[in-house]
Amino acid sequence: MNYNWNWRIFWQPSPDGVGTYLDTLWSGLLWTMATALTAWVMALVLGAIVGTIRTMPNRWAAGLANAYVELFRNIPLLVQMFLWYFVMPELVPNAVGGWLKSLPNASFVTAVICLGFFTSSRVAVQVSAGIHALPRGQKMAGTALGLTLPQTYRYVLLPMAFRIVMPPLTSEFLNIIKNSSVALTIGLMELTARARSMQEFSFQVFEAFTAATIIYIVVNIFVVNMMRLLEKKIAIPGFITSGTTSAGGH
Repeated sequence: MNYNWNWRIFWQPSPDGVGTYLDTLWSGLLWTMATALTAWVMALVLGAIVGTIRTMPNRWAAGLANAYVELFRNIPLLVQMFLWYFVMPELVPNAVGGWLKSLPNASFVTAVICLGFFTSSRVAVQVSAGIHALPRGQKMAGTALGLTLPQTYRYVLLPMAFRIVMPPLTSEFLNIIKNSSVALTIGLMELTARARSMQEFSFQVFEAFTAATIIYIVVNIFVVNMMRLLEKKIAIPGFITSGTTSAGGH
C-alpha cells in the first residue's frame, strides 16, 4: 500500500475548529512555550533555593534539600505527571480536590507544577555544583568583609555560580521544552498532541510529525543561540570562558 503524500494538508481546514492544520500546530506551539516558560521560572526559583541549601553548613537543612532532589529526580516524569493529575486531587480535602478538578485549564496547571518540581531538582544539582566549583576563598572573603551567610550567598557566591552553570542550565531549558510533550497524556493540547490530532483527523502521519519535528528543532536552535549570547554577556573575563561545562549536570 503506497502512502499518499500531501504537503498541502497544512492549509486545509482542521475539524478541531482552530482553523487550518497549520493554525492547529501553531496553537500547540503556543501551549508548549507557555507551559515550558512558566515551569522554567518555577524550576529556576525552587532550584536556586534548594541548590543553595544543599551547600549550607546546617546538616539537617542540607539533608532535607538532598531528599527533595532525590525524590523528584528519581521518579520518572510520566509517573509524576499521573500522580499530580490523577492522585493528588484525591489526597487533598474534598473541597480542594473538587476545585482542582474543575479548573478550566487543569491539565496546563498540572503540567506546569509537575515540570517545575521535576526540573527544579535538576537545577538544584547544577546550582550546588556551581557553588562547590568556586574557590573556597570567595566565601571566606565575604564573611571577612562582614557579610552574613545569606548576604555572602546573595552577593558573592550565587552570581558567580550561575555564570559557571549557564551551559548546563541551557540544556535543562531545552529539556523542559521537550519534556512538555509528556503533558499530552493528561490532555494538554501542546505541540505533540496537536500533531497527533492532525494525524488522526487527516491520516497524514508523516506530514504532521515532520512539521512538529521541524518546529521543535527551530525552537531549540533559537533557545541555544539566545542562551549563548546571554552567556557571553555575563561572562567575567579571565574567570569563565565560553563553553565552560565544569559544573555539568547529573
